[in-house]
Parts: sequence; C-alpha cells; structure tokens
Amino acid sequence: MCEGRTIIDDRPNSHSAPQPLPKRQFASDNYAGICPEAWQAMAAANVGHALSYGDDEWTRRACDLLREMFETDCEVFFTFTGTAANSLAVATLCKPYQSVICHEFAHLETDECGAPEFSSNGSKVLLAPDQAGLPAAAGKIDIAGVEHLLRRRSDIHYPRPHVLSLTQATELGTVYSVDEIQAVGRRARDLGLRVHMDGARLANALATLHVAANKITWRAGVDVLCLGGSKNAMGIGEAVVFFDRDLAAEFDYRCKQAGQLCSKMRFIAAQWVGVLESGAWLANAQRANRAAADLAARLRQIPGVKLLFPPQANSVFVELPAAAVDALHRRGWHFYTFIGCGGARLMCSWDTTEADITAFAADLRAVLDSA
Repeated sequence: MCEGRTIIDDRPNSHSAPQPLPKRQFASDNYAGICPEAWQAMAAANVGHALSYGDDEWTRRACDLLREMFETDCEVFFTFTGTAANSLAVATLCKPYQSVICHEFAHLETDECGAPEFSSNGSKVLLAPDQAGLPAAAGKIDIAGVEHLLRRRSDIHYPRPHVLSLTQATELGTVYSVDEIQAVGRRARDLGLRVHMDGARLANALATLHVAANKITWRAGVDVLCLGGSKNAMGIGEAVVFFDRDLAAEFDYRCKQAGQLCSKMRFIAAQWVGVLESGAWLANAQRANRAAADLAARLRQIPGVKLLFPPQANSVFVELPAAAVDALHRRGWHFYTFIGCGGARLMCSWDTTEADITAFAADLRAVLDSA
C-alpha cells in the first residue's frame, strides 16, 4: 500500500530562526492555539493561592469530570506530554522482559524516540500489520497479526508479549468502530494481553461515532487510556486514565521520577475543567472533523489529487506530486509528508475555517494547473 511514494521531510530545521506563520496551517493540530474555554479556566485558576502537586480543587474537579464522562470510578493522573503519558503507562503495564504490540504506524513506535523502552527499562515494542490491507482499515491493528506474534515464539529468549496498544483515532485518520474495538478488546483479553489506548485524538473518534466514551474504552476492555488535550485546543497536559485502579498503584511515583509531577497542577487541570464543563472538548473535535470532511470534499474536485484513506476524523491524507508539495511550501503552506505511508497529511484543528480550506484548495489547484 505504501510503496512508490516519495517521502519528503518538511519538518522545520531546529537550528533555523523562528519563522512567523501568517495564516492557519494544516501541518498539525498542535499548531492551533488554546480555545477560549480552556484559556478562561486557566485565568480563573490564576486567582489567589492553591495547594500544589495536584492537591488543589481544580485537579479534584477535573478528575471527577473525567469519571463522570467515562461513568466509572477511574484513577486519573496528568502529565505534561503525550510521550510521557504513553511511555509511563506502558512501563506500568510491562515488566522489562515483556513487550507491547502496536501498529507499525503507531505514535508509540514512530514518534516517541524510544521513550516506551527507556521508561520501562527495556520492554520491547513489537509491530503488528494493518487489517487486511484495505484503505478503510488502514492504521488499525489486525488481531490475526497479533495472534501470529504471540504464536511465533514462546521461549525464554523472546520478549514475552503482555500489552496490546491501540490508537483511536488512528495515525492515518481512520476510526475503530464500536464493534471493531470491542472485538479487539475481547480477543486481547482471551490472549492474556492488557490493553493500552493512545487516545491523543479520542475526542475526534467520539465525534465520529456519536457514542458514550465508555463504549470504546473500558467497556471494550481498555485498561489504561492516555487521553489527549493538547491536540484538542488545550495548551498543555494529557490525562492518564486507569480504568483498572489496581494498575495505578504507585503511578504517582513514576510521574515524579520522570519529571511529570507538575507543582502548579491546577493550570493543567483547569483546562480540562473548562472544556469538559462547557462541552467544548467534544465540540472542538466536531469542528475539526467537519473541517476535514469539507477539505476532503474540496480536494476530490481537483484533478490529480488522490485521497489515500477515508477521512473519518480530523486528518486528510492525499497523494501529491513532489513538485506540487514544493510549490505549496513556497506559497507558505506547512504540512507533513513523512507520517504514515508518506502521502501529504493535512490536519484540521478546532479553529480551521472555511476560508483556510478555500485558500489551500485554490493554491493546490493553481500549482497543479501550472505544472
């Protein structure tokens, strides 16, 4: 599915001077700013003094709101980054001689710089293939492939698989259905695997599925969820949600040792209070998803543009000629071409507008017409 595409790494050079971005971009939902609801909650938390290290009222409220959303008495922790959330969660589930199975394009494998192995003192990441190789299943774990990894070896020289990691929504912008996630969860449990979910864009998946959050998390067999905030209009801070509270024992010590225990925790937690109490957490994802659907519809009308996967969340993957990619970059557009199969990934955010979509589509049509 991924052969024959030119991969162009257009990440900014870390040694170059910062460049202004005069317009909203499609490179990442991390580019977007903080939504008003999160910003106002942080401002409210900035009045007076509060207890530190998570003993404040804002943190208590944020944890309670997440328990209400998932409709269960889960244990909640906050970290600064998604890398820390995923890595520390996996380290909690895996002993150093065990391994975690994930998709070959999972963030856990491609974008964590070895942090899961580092944090767990050696647990190995094993890669499972796509479901059936079909575009609609792209990015999703093939449970048959997982079973193959388990059957392949069981001797003492092999890092014993113990955890299955799922990404929802996937790195290729597809979404596991309720039936799919429940089937994978049941089979993982039958195979004796704990289930970790990278939910950096779980809000976008829920906006697509229109179901309660518990149906694709703990009711589907997920033991621990890393829930994204920064990609959904918050400034900083991810939530690590343990649905099996026994697994959370001493996780606070892991956070402290890893430099993830925030002294002024209320400023992370307040954002969650702001977006959950107002409903902005889901509304932001719905706007981003709609923008991606609108962008995909515009791009389908342009000759020479091929959509690689169905846009089920807030990203659109397209195959473009290398010359068109370069021309768009020269016109000031930022987007990545190194993620997944190497097509151009266009990521919409909570603040993407119709004008942004129109401007990008017009520039793309112009560069293709001039080729």
